[in-house]
Amino acid sequence: MNYSFIIRKAVPEDAPAIRDIVRESFRKYKEDSGITGTLEALEESVETVRDDILAKEVFIAEIDGRPVGSVRVQINANGTAHISRFAVKLEYCNMGIGKAIMDLVDKVLISGGVKKVFLYTASKNGNLVRFYYSRGFYVDSTSRDRGYIRALMVKEY
Repeated sequence: MNYSFIIRKAVPEDAPAIRDIVRESFRKYKEDSGITGTLEALEESVETVRDDILAKEVFIAEIDGRPVGSVRVQINANGTAHISRFAVKLEYCNMGIGKAIMDLVDKVLISGGVKKVFLYTASKNGNLVRFYYSRGFYVDSTSRDRGYIRALMVKEY
């Protein structure tokens, strides 16, 4: 193995791999966060992922051509952006892949003139909250609109 690592824009053919990465990652997210209800991320179809690839900025990380992580970013006309479905395959966690993906997102958003980006995460998931804090996010507010306490995390550029 060469252990070559790249992050690239996703293409529609990546949809099945991205769906699988998200399902694996969000099963653990649900367990670690103590969520008992359903999560949209666990039920989305390949077609939904494909639609997002066409409508949003979607990136996929690969090691030796094997998909290992992904993220979706919706850039809004008002200078804000929303990050969703950020996921890394479990066997590749804590290897810097998530940081590299978020670094790329920062570069894309800054170069696009985005001033503020936000995402939601379970406030009880300390590992993720700490990860986002380390990337410059802060908790703006919390809500229970999905049946568990979600933190609205914000980062300003």
